[in-house]
Amino acid sequence: MDQELKKQLTQDPDGLLTYEYIANHIGLCDDIMAELVDNMILVDKTGQFVVSAARYLHAIDAEHYRNQIQTLANAAIEKDRERRYLPDLLLSLYGADYADRIEQLNETDDIFRRIYKRLTPPNAL
Repeated sequence: MDQELKKQLTQDPDGLLTYEYIANHIGLCDDIMAELVDNMILVDKTGQFVVSAARYLHAIDAEHYRNQIQTLANAAIEKDRERRYLPDLLLSLYGADYADRIEQLNETDDIFRRIYKRLTPPNAL
């Protein structure tokens, strides 16, 4: 990441600038994507833009951005304490029919299990 971009993104108060940079430079910023993700996780206190970035990268190319999506999803689980954004992340990553596959996803996907556990009461599993 060049110094001017780094300076600009260190002034990002909540992750929006970093999210916009990713969205506006998708495919051109893959070589610095890990740094962009790290910056977003650092500055986004609520998880709003972390979730948005994970959803965006999943929609663009879930396989290509798999590692970044996993990193962002894990951060979202920790940051979204009020559970405002996790439901949208769950739908985006696993589809509207995830409810038909809850048992299988809980057994095979750690991120799903953690998000679902955060969103549902303990006796719902």
